[in-house]
Amino acid sequence: MAFWSGRKILSALEVKLPRQADRTCWNGQAFQKSQRWKSISTRRSLIVSSKHTSRARIRQNSTATLSETVGPQAPYTPPTTGLISHLPKALIPYAELTRIDKPAGAYYLFWPCLWSTLLAAPLAVPIAPPLTVIGYAGLFLSGALIMRGAGCTINDLWDRNLDPYVERTKLRPLARRAVTPRNAVIFTGVQLLTGLAILVQFPTQCLYYGIPSLLLVTTYPLAKRITYYPQFVLGLTFSWGAIMGFPALGIDLLSNQAALFAAGSLYASNVAWTVLYDMIYAHMDKKDDVKAGIKSIVLRHGKDTKAVLSGLAVVQIGLLAAAGAAVGASPVFYIGACGSAAASLAAMIWKVQLNSVANCWWWFKNGCLFTGGGISLGLLAEYAVQLMGLV
Repeated sequence: MAFWSGRKILSALEVKLPRQADRTCWNGQAFQKSQRWKSISTRRSLIVSSKHTSRARIRQNSTATLSETVGPQAPYTPPTTGLISHLPKALIPYAELTRIDKPAGAYYLFWPCLWSTLLAAPLAVPIAPPLTVIGYAGLFLSGALIMRGAGCTINDLWDRNLDPYVERTKLRPLARRAVTPRNAVIFTGVQLLTGLAILVQFPTQCLYYGIPSLLLVTTYPLAKRITYYPQFVLGLTFSWGAIMGFPALGIDLLSNQAALFAAGSLYASNVAWTVLYDMIYAHMDKKDDVKAGIKSIVLRHGKDTKAVLSGLAVVQIGLLAAAGAAVGASPVFYIGACGSAAASLAAMIWKVQLNSVANCWWWFKNGCLFTGGGISLGLLAEYAVQLMGLV
């Protein structure tokens, strides 16, 4: 009777006993067990809550640390001079993606195209007239500007999580979040389609030589993550134009051994030159590259840089001379093109201050004009004497 009364009272108070209580005849054990489980559950909840709070705090601190130096809160100042400063505000980030305000890279991409055109012109039958050479040179220049911009956009897409940690690149549009990755991909597509529109202005066989270069353009940014020699991969990419001048002027490389050897030598010469000038460029980022985990030839051969540069210069000039020999070039070519290249490279290697970011940038920017322009003038002189039948 007392047992029944106890259960009735508990029922009235809306207390639900666990099943174990029925077997222990209300001796208090069930109540203690229930309380113990409640205590364990409470401790587990506190531990889980503590872990989530700690993780949130870590994320918050990491974001705060990053936002102090990079990202949307970085001290970005829109350009007030130059071409970009005259553009509408909404277009400035996209113009910056293409590096249109820093044309040295486009020149480095254009020179091999011009060199191969001038080198191939005397081999054409009849010799390519000046208007044809100028016309194709103009198309190559337009293509270089477009494709260099596309390559820079692709590079920034790959590096959008690395650039914020590099002083020189932390204010790039994707790094500072002025352009979304989605919009950058769309912009890249527009640039590539524009480049294709320029490419189809050349003879059809140029398509077969030009399209494979897109693979190198899109994969080059990965090289710095897997090898200490990304400059070599850049050389394979930027030197592609050394081949294109020959099919542009109707010369079949597969059936003309002299042209094939000349194009191959010129291409290899440009690869050596690209590694040379980009090694100087890489010295500007060597400290940040270590922090960001980016690989570079400088991190492997930095102490011997000038020796490596000297060796690359010898290889470049030797292969350039071999290209001239393959097409039967005159002494004008060797004195003008090879001689000017040797003089400008020697001056650059001797005077460049590898520990000065400003000095490395000056030589990278102006070395493009000294060496590239000198070789171009030498090849132009050779074309002129061949055209006039003076040799």
